[in-house]
Amino acid sequence: MKAEKTQVDGALIIVPDVFGDNRGWFMESYSKRKLAEVGIDVDFVQDNRSFSAVKGTLRGLHCQVNPTAQSKLLTCVRGEIMDVAVDIRKGSPTYMKWASVILSGENKKSFFIPKGCLHGFVTLSDDVEVMYKVDEFYCPQDDRSVRFDDPAMGVDWGIENPILSAKDINAPLLADSDVDFTY
Repeated sequence: MKAEKTQVDGALIIVPDVFGDNRGWFMESYSKRKLAEVGIDVDFVQDNRSFSAVKGTLRGLHCQVNPTAQSKLLTCVRGEIMDVAVDIRKGSPTYMKWASVILSGENKKSFFIPKGCLHGFVTLSDDVEVMYKVDEFYCPQDDRSVRFDDPAMGVDWGIENPILSAKDINAPLLADSDVDFTY
C-alpha cells in the first residue's frame, strides 16, 4: 500500500497492493496497521454504502460539524466516480483548495478525507457502488450540506446538469452556512 498526497493537506489517495494470477486477484481492502504506516491513524467506527443508478449523479458537498466531524475513507467497488474533498479548515495551508481523484472498481484506489473537509462525488458511469468508513457515528443534527457549485470553492465537476437530491439542490453557500472548522 502506498499513499499519494493531494492538493488538500491530509487528504490522501491510497493505492493498494493487488496480487493477481490466472484465477483473479487479491488485495487487503483495509489494514489499520498499513494505514497508520502511511500516516492515517484513525479509528473507524461505521461503514456506509451508497448506490447510484445513473451516470451524472452528484452527491455533495457534505460533512458533519463538530463535535461529530468525520474523517472518511472511500472506495468505489463498482463503476467509477470523481471523488472530491474541499478544505474548509480556517488556518490550513490549503484552505479553500480542493482535490479530486478518480475511484473505480477497476483501479481499486481509496481516498482518505480528513475532518474539516467537505466531501462529494459525481458518478462517471451507471450502476455505481461506493463504500466508506467514518470515524464518528452518523449524527443527523450535525449533518450539513454546502452547495456543490459554490463559486468560492470553484470545484470543476466536469458536468453541466448533475442529478441532485432535494437536500443538495437546497444547500446553502458556505458563507451562508454554519459550517466552521479550524485547522
